[in-house]
Amino acid sequence: MADEKILIVEDERLIRWSIRQRLEREGYQVTEAETGKAGLRHLQEFGADLVLLDYKLPDLTGLDVLRQLRQADNDTVVIMVTAYGTVETAVDAMKHGAFDYISKPCNMDELALLVAKGLEQTALKRQVARLRAALAEQYGFDRIIGQSPAMQDLFKVMKDVAGSPSSTVFLRGESGTGKDLVARTIHYNSARAAKPFVNITCTALAETLLESELFGHEKGAFTDAKMTKKGLLELADGGTAFLDEVGDMPAALQAKLLRFLEEKTFRRVGGTTDIRVDVRVIAATNRDIERAIRDKQFREDLFYRLNIIPIYLPALRQRTGDIPLLTNYFIASFNREFKKNIKGLDDDAERLLESHAWPGNVRELRNAIERAVLLARGEQLTADDFPLLRGQHPGSAGGGAGFEVRLPASGVDMEQVERALVIQAIDMARGNQTKAAKLLNLSRDQLRYRMEKFGLL
Repeated sequence: MADEKILIVEDERLIRWSIRQRLEREGYQVTEAETGKAGLRHLQEFGADLVLLDYKLPDLTGLDVLRQLRQADNDTVVIMVTAYGTVETAVDAMKHGAFDYISKPCNMDELALLVAKGLEQTALKRQVARLRAALAEQYGFDRIIGQSPAMQDLFKVMKDVAGSPSSTVFLRGESGTGKDLVARTIHYNSARAAKPFVNITCTALAETLLESELFGHEKGAFTDAKMTKKGLLELADGGTAFLDEVGDMPAALQAKLLRFLEEKTFRRVGGTTDIRVDVRVIAATNRDIERAIRDKQFREDLFYRLNIIPIYLPALRQRTGDIPLLTNYFIASFNREFKKNIKGLDDDAERLLESHAWPGNVRELRNAIERAVLLARGEQLTADDFPLLRGQHPGSAGGGAGFEVRLPASGVDMEQVERALVIQAIDMARGNQTKAAKLLNLSRDQLRYRMEKFGLL
């Protein structure tokens, strides 16, 4: 039985009674208000899942009530009910945020169906609100681990940028420093948080496919374009587009991206009409862009257009005191995932992690902890649980020719072992899939199959 709350704002008692009788038979909780002001008071004090609102009331019009609701940021679903139905009043009600419109005398079956549809929208809105709240919590500033001066400076810049109207942000930092996390955190703590966040890696696709993904294409634009497709920039309207590895974008696309950043318009592939969108572009790179400009591999004018608000992400070796915090966080996370009970590091392991250069930054640390927790035999991680950091192959005894993996008495999950090895190979190869495949004695296609299988693409 439904338990949604419905408010009827109607000055005619008999109509209120008739509607209430029908809706209560449907299982709804129904309350009544005779005037617009009484309805507004009730909504302010008790709320409602849906409002049936008469157009003509003794003190206010239904449109007046609707306007006041929306001005108060109340997005309750409203269905207008009136004996004065005209196309003009219907259109006016819809413009002010009414869900739908029904004329008196009401067909009760039609009204019940309309109420059910309105309540579906209410449920959908609340689900979306919960998801947005979960994302906002997941990407809150307090969820980024770091107390070092370098990270405190980064947090300040991120908060300033998130609260600003700036439409272009440029993230720079080494591979593995968390550029994707910073981009998402800026988005979900900005006024654009309720709108889409879309991301694309500029090296993940061939040039023609990348152009189609970014800008979309018209039907018939190329052989396989069997229907019109919106690009990511169009889908991100009102929100944020994150362009990772923009420093490696093909030259022809650099020119098109520059035009978009300057004019806020673009054309789909094969299109002739300019499309205007409101999108914050967060671009990121780990390249030495200044050198790329000197080598004629990156447009200088695009660099200046992107570099309006540069944000530099510190390398892990520059984050004094953050390694123990990150290590404890990752151990707790992988304890939950692998159902382990690792209690921390011994002294030798702590010294090893603190002395390592971490060329792969936080990503490398995360992968090292993941492998160690997965394969650890005791309740505390030791230096022996980090053979890659000591220049050994996993399972080898000081670099002998044989390859031996010691199976813990508790056993392991082979899927997790395989995933950990794939992650390590990709990290050691600095993202180069061909080199990573070679480390695992796989073909590139075999590696990509496993990356897709484990959600790493």
